[in-house]
Amino acid sequence: MSGEESAEQIKIRADRLKINNEDIMFLGETDISFIEDEIKKLKPKLVVIDSIQTMYSDEITSAPGSVSQVREITSKIMRICKKEKITTIIIGHVTKDGNIAGPRVLEHMVDTVLYLEGERYFSYRILRGVKNRFGSTNEIGMFEMQENGMCEIKNPSSVLLSDRTENSPGTIVVASMEGTRTILVELQSLTIPSVFGFPKRTANGIDFNRLTLLIAVLEKIAGMSLGNQDVYMNIVGGIKINEPAIDLGIILSTASSFKCMPISNDTIAIGEVGLTGEVRNVNMIEKRIKEAEKMGFKTCIIPESNKKLLKEKYKLDIIGVKNIIEAMKFLGLK
Repeated sequence: MSGEESAEQIKIRADRLKINNEDIMFLGETDISFIEDEIKKLKPKLVVIDSIQTMYSDEITSAPGSVSQVREITSKIMRICKKEKITTIIIGHVTKDGNIAGPRVLEHMVDTVLYLEGERYFSYRILRGVKNRFGSTNEIGMFEMQENGMCEIKNPSSVLLSDRTENSPGTIVVASMEGTRTILVELQSLTIPSVFGFPKRTANGIDFNRLTLLIAVLEKIAGMSLGNQDVYMNIVGGIKINEPAIDLGIILSTASSFKCMPISNDTIAIGEVGLTGEVRNVNMIEKRIKEAEKMGFKTCIIPESNKKLLKEKYKLDIIGVKNIIEAMKFLGLK
């Protein structure tokens, strides 16, 4: 069912995606009572409703998309579909912040909540589970928007690192965990003298407050004068990462840009950085190292506390560091 688009619009999209299946039926309707009757009559295996904010019930006087309408319509859909054992997908609008628009009561009522994340001007999309009554929310799916629809990316790291340039100051690869999947991404930093006297910090793909905190650590612990420098940080590919295991990469890439000294392309950095400059251990270090090894990296800089606990032997060189000074000295940045 769709209250967003007409049958003609859906047909154009189906033709573009080369979908020709007689078992797929479309209903352009927003009245929930009529939709209920059709579900009872057809008893399909799968119902997709796009979107819940456009549906309404005559029994509720408020406008479509309101709390009372969404609650009533969702409960009706759940009641009939659970009774008939029909799998149902309810699509909801998303705000600019990336949350489901309107009343959050919708998230509490359903069994599973999935977010399809991605920047408007990038082709990559991540399907992330934030709630699942039947299983784990630790897994993600990564897809690329292509001409024939969204196609699965089986090796995200190779795609995200495919266009790296040689000997570019300010770039380094970090290993991030998305659920139980390791994704290697490229961090890019750029530092330039501030023109207006007040230094600017810009973060794309990472938390802005985390960037300013790590810049302060670089200034205090490493003695790097960034107070008169604009600092720009970007994660290539439009991916957003919030975990602290990329802290060491942020520190090293910023120092590399400031010193105009490139970091070898076969080097990867993993580690959380504290306010006193110490490099703290991270979880799932073995998975991160194995992914780096598989992608052909030669050197992996990790926390010393993680290195002591490693049981396996790896083909790449494992460099354990206790603080950011040791990591910077190893790379010739200090």
